[in-house]
Amino acid sequence: MHMHLRAATTAEILDDHAWLEAFMATAWEHHEVEYAAGVADSIEKDFGLVHALYEASGDAAGWLPVFGGRQPAGAPADHLPHPPLLLLEPAEVRTAAAFLADVSFDALWEAAGAKILASFGPGWAEALVLEILGGHHRDLRAFYGRAAAAGHTVVKAGWF
Repeated sequence: MHMHLRAATTAEILDDHAWLEAFMATAWEHHEVEYAAGVADSIEKDFGLVHALYEASGDAAGWLPVFGGRQPAGAPADHLPHPPLLLLEPAEVRTAAAFLADVSFDALWEAAGAKILASFGPGWAEALVLEILGGHHRDLRAFYGRAAAAGHTVVKAGWF
């Protein structure tokens, strides 16, 4: 399971589920190159825990980096599409970037760390879990910062 994020100008994308599915599939095939270029990011399996960390802030903007956005036009209304797709408009990207730039990772960990650590199961060292979540946080902060500075939309896909 991966949450895949791809920044793009509004002119580069269509607000259409089928079109975005193809766009994100192609982007996923080139993820390593796009990640190196700074226009893509992804989180393997831990994205729900990253969301839980941000939710501990109590700030509504904490929803935006992982699960924020809206379904594109043409998404099925009667079931979860495969892959699920979300669009985060430039204004929301700026809000997400500001949240990530301002929030204290240490304060988030203080509020939610024990629960997150317990979800990893017995035998996981806190230092390793901190490293994993801290790495995701740093990557998302940098990704959203670049996307916001460029005025980009962020497209999210869940690959299961």
